[in-house]
Amino acid sequence: MPTCRRKRVVLTEPSEALLQAATTDPNREVFYLLETGEIFETYEAYAARMSFYKLKQFQCEVTGKSGLDYFQAVESEREEARTLHHRFSEPLKPAVLRAVQWQVMGRLDHLVEAVYERFKDRYFKSERVVVDLTGTKYYARVEKVYPPKYNADVGARDAYKDSSLSSSLEDEQPHVIGGDLTVPTKEANIHDNPALYFYWVHIIELEKDKGHEKKQGGSKHTEKDNAIGSLMEVQCGMMSRDRLSFSKSILRRFIRDCVDRDAAVASPWTVKPSIAKRYGLDSVMPEETRKGVENIKKGEIDKRKKVWEDKEGPPNKKQKKMTPAQEERAEKRERDAREKIEKQKQAREEAERLAAEKKKKKPVRYPTEDLDVRLGEKDKKAGIKVQRPHASRDLPFNETPGTFEAFLMAWNFLVVYGQPLHLSTFTLDEFEHAIRHTLIDSPCALLAEVHSTLIYNLRTVAFQRHSALVSLMRVHEAAQDESNDEDVVLGVPFDELTAAMADVGNNWERVPLRHTEGREGWEDALVGMLKDHATATNFPRLREILTRLLFAAETRAETSSASPSSSRDPTPESSPLSQRSTPAERYYTLPPRDKIAILSFMCNLAISSKAIHAHMESCEEQLTALRKEKIDVNRLKKQYLEEMNVLKEETKEPAAKNVADQDVVMHDISDLSDVSEGGLESPSSSTGKKNSARQKELRLKAVTTAHAKQREAARAKQASVKQALSDHRRLDEEVNKLERRLEGIEREFRKLFGAVRVKPLGKDRFYNRVWWFDGMGSASLVGSGGVAQYGTGRLFIQGPSEFDKELLDQRKDEDIEGRRKEEEGGDGVLKAGDWAVYSDMEELEEYVNWLNVKGHRETALKAALTKWWVHITAGLKRRIVDVNVNARLPEARRSARTKVGYDITREPYMMWVNRRAVTSS
Repeated sequence: MPTCRRKRVVLTEPSEALLQAATTDPNREVFYLLETGEIFETYEAYAARMSFYKLKQFQCEVTGKSGLDYFQAVESEREEARTLHHRFSEPLKPAVLRAVQWQVMGRLDHLVEAVYERFKDRYFKSERVVVDLTGTKYYARVEKVYPPKYNADVGARDAYKDSSLSSSLEDEQPHVIGGDLTVPTKEANIHDNPALYFYWVHIIELEKDKGHEKKQGGSKHTEKDNAIGSLMEVQCGMMSRDRLSFSKSILRRFIRDCVDRDAAVASPWTVKPSIAKRYGLDSVMPEETRKGVENIKKGEIDKRKKVWEDKEGPPNKKQKKMTPAQEERAEKRERDAREKIEKQKQAREEAERLAAEKKKKKPVRYPTEDLDVRLGEKDKKAGIKVQRPHASRDLPFNETPGTFEAFLMAWNFLVVYGQPLHLSTFTLDEFEHAIRHTLIDSPCALLAEVHSTLIYNLRTVAFQRHSALVSLMRVHEAAQDESNDEDVVLGVPFDELTAAMADVGNNWERVPLRHTEGREGWEDALVGMLKDHATATNFPRLREILTRLLFAAETRAETSSASPSSSRDPTPESSPLSQRSTPAERYYTLPPRDKIAILSFMCNLAISSKAIHAHMESCEEQLTALRKEKIDVNRLKKQYLEEMNVLKEETKEPAAKNVADQDVVMHDISDLSDVSEGGLESPSSSTGKKNSARQKELRLKAVTTAHAKQREAARAKQASVKQALSDHRRLDEEVNKLERRLEGIEREFRKLFGAVRVKPLGKDRFYNRVWWFDGMGSASLVGSGGVAQYGTGRLFIQGPSEFDKELLDQRKDEDIEGRRKEEEGGDGVLKAGDWAVYSDMEELEEYVNWLNVKGHRETALKAALTKWWVHITAGLKRRIVDVNVNARLPEARRSARTKVGYDITREPYMMWVNRRAVTSS
């Protein structure tokens, strides 16, 4: 039975009402869990139980494997049980189970130890054993077991060779006493000694021991082969069992799988009823055994009760009848004891009350849950703003729900996987302008390259020929069954659409789409790809888009080439489409919503291609290498910093010592001058003069020698300090190099991790997700020469997910919606699927200042923003400059329009070049 948190999982029993309904209302619908046989009245109970079983918190009771769900744990136990019962000796099973039946032992280990000691030298008929004959081991099968009473009767044992005589011998049950665990070991060995048993064994084959065979000569193989097939008489000293079939670990697993025990004190081990029935064991406890078990249980309970009473105090002795004075003293003692207990109780209650008050007054430890943090008057006076700065919702293609998100995710996919797709990076603004491009006469290279690389990639993804046609026909038949009206979409009947589809995009997977030829024919290949990959299920707008790609209106408004804005706004088509056209002419007239839907569909398919999977695996390997390199760099940096601290201390100590030495030198010089002056003032005798002159000369010599040594030591110290400073500067340069390498590792890590999984920078207090997409995959944050690069150049805010919204709704004690309006503003509240953006430097700084570091989520978010702040702001400023420059270009060219006309090819998105394109294709 699988365990969960060290407890066995008990199956849910049907309720009383359900059991009654089985007889009163047998047709009542219930929910049945097939794997466990459980029955539930409601789907909620069924789903809750199934969710519990799917949790990865179960453990296989046999192998000890953890981290499994319930069904995996059950399967693991079954598989292990099958393997175990196959390995364990079949003739030994009944004897072992008979021995453990009704045994009272506290631990399973003790039971296993007792069984192993009893049966390690006892063998049974038909059991496979290993026999050692003069150093050579053979596999054999026990044919006959002779109890100790045949120990001295050789004739009776030899009679087994004669089949006529052997049939007359009665088969006695061996090891009856020795296999009974209720009999002490010494007594069992006396009455049923395993060493006195004799066994007739049939030699089957030589034990496969390659090392032993290499040592033996070729001539001995004949002698060994002669023993095979013979019948021999052996004793337990020559016999053993294979460790794969009999050992303490195997025995423990076998017993644990076959027996069970109640949770009550001193409960006996009992063989499971199905197993007992299989091996002919009695499942009803004999009366004598039951009485013995009850006596053991009673003794155990009394023992525990005695231990408890000893803890409480010694048992009261039977007292004699007391006198009135003794009774009065006893009553007084009891009264004093009661008063003492009452006082202790009151003191304990007072201490608990004080502890509870102290706990209430205990200050909150920050950071804590973000929604528990509220700004106080002190924070407001300090200038912290309550309301979040307004985030703009002026996003491209945000008029239709979900279109901007699909547009953003498609751009992110194309940039992140630019290397396996052979696609150069481009900004989000350039991608937006390319989507809005409508001029047929000036094809957009960015659109051609993006679609062509995706088409090349989708050739490696499995597809079903004409899947779109089959899917549309099923939808058409279902519509015809519901209504007899003609099936027309955008003015094109279904039959006419299928006829047009048959002529376009055939063999799209073989179209060259060469880069040098401008990817000519990519529009037809796109239709062919949709025909083989798309269905009405995975691409709901399939029919509308195919109709727009293959049909045009009878009168089409000509696209104006006078203004750049006309190249970025699709021409709405309100009139029916009735005239056949080509995808090359019709693609640029598609609404942006349809173009984004096509790209989103292609990106979702391309993620399963071999090239993308191989790139992701390569990124995983590089991430592992970067993690190891980061550990090494940090370790080396720490070592350098420790060496720098040691050198810094060395440069400080000599300076302090020099000051002390100078004081000593000045003191010596002053002493010498005093002596010399004293000698001039006392020239009374010639002896005194000679002595003073000699002393002066000796002292002067000593001082000179000391000064020379001090100067030499000072020069050595100065050189040491100079060397230490030089080493300190060198190590400082090395640390700076390592810090720059760590910054590079962080940038590379972001690029590689973005190819494996895209994660937001963090979440704010209301679970709004903050996204920054720059510097991931094939994009880079720093270009050649250290120039800042960007992909979006903005910080995006996404509303909380459905799961996070449920977490917000669980806070019933607080008006979350009212607080969101107060702290985010009426227009700033984002719902699930809503997006906003910060594209101005001041707004971004105000948003970062608005984050409160007292909350867990906003602390992590602010740390992430601080970590990448330099690159975030650099990309934002660079984008603002580019937007301003591109906005001035049309004004500067307007004066020349009357002469030449506006040149759309000079727009940044039209000047983009795919430098990663494979020119050989």
